[in-house]
Amino acid sequence: MTSAITEGVRVSVMTQYQPEYSSPAQAHFVFTYRITIENHSEHTVQLLRRHWHIFDSNGTIREVEGEGVVGQQPTLEPGEIHEYVSGCNLRTSIGKMVGTYLMERLVDGKQFNVAIPEFTMIAPYRLN
Repeated sequence: MTSAITEGVRVSVMTQYQPEYSSPAQAHFVFTYRITIENHSEHTVQLLRRHWHIFDSNGTIREVEGEGVVGQQPTLEPGEIHEYVSGCNLRTSIGKMVGTYLMERLVDGKQFNVAIPEFTMIAPYRLN
């Protein structure tokens, strides 16, 4: 698990290879990732947008931006946690992702970027 904290908001990531949805012979590798967002600040915050950079080990870089996460723009009171699972397709058995969430403090409307720590996605057979 990797984690990062920005302005009291902690983001942690765990990944898992999905062999049943992958096809290495066709250069198709599927990974899921579980994101845990914890509000350790003293303010209520809302996640507005996401911005990802996705890297395959062959040098391909993709950028993904959009509103919320998995169709939601969660609001977190101080001490609250939000978790979700999403996925990523790669053309190689090794890759990585890194990004940011645009968050807003509801008390004053201040918007700020929260770091999503860089994490790797590796098909388990590559670790032997």
